[in-house]
Amino acid sequence: MVRNIILVGPMGVGKSTIGRQLARRTKRRFVDSDKVIEQRTGVDIPTIFDIEGEEGFRKRERAVLAELSAEAGQVLATGGGAVESPDNRQTLTAGGFIIYLTADPLELVRRLKNDQKRPKLKQGNPREVILSLFEKRDPLYREVADLIVNTGNRTVRAVTEEVFSQCPESVRSPFP
Repeated sequence: MVRNIILVGPMGVGKSTIGRQLARRTKRRFVDSDKVIEQRTGVDIPTIFDIEGEEGFRKRERAVLAELSAEAGQVLATGGGAVESPDNRQTLTAGGFIIYLTADPLELVRRLKNDQKRPKLKQGNPREVILSLFEKRDPLYREVADLIVNTGNRTVRAVTEEVFSQCPESVRSPFP
């Protein structure tokens, strides 16, 4: 049996939404690493970026991912930039079965066009930021992925069903 199901992918691809459904389907607990960071600090991610910068946020993210990956019985949604750290990639790979949720970058631009809460989108033209991040991170997501599923122009139910059906039995089995 796989300890955890871990979702990686760019912002706006549906990691949290799909993760919640997958957790229900596999009878596992759902955890969003960004939400854990927010709960522990008492502030949202943009505020952490404003006060500590990206470096401060990434330090917190590394610690939370190491802790959560060592646990078992969960579906873990990670932040879009989690794979940039070699330490995180190693931690995630050791922590469970990794599913890379992807979508066409232009679809992500459309989904995120009115999003004001993502710190990276405030660092320039949102379209250029999304395309640049996708180009930089896509190979890293692929490096750690055990399964790749496209979420573009699909319902949550359809994506969840595809993920579930393509996972090995050891991943689909409910966690005791």
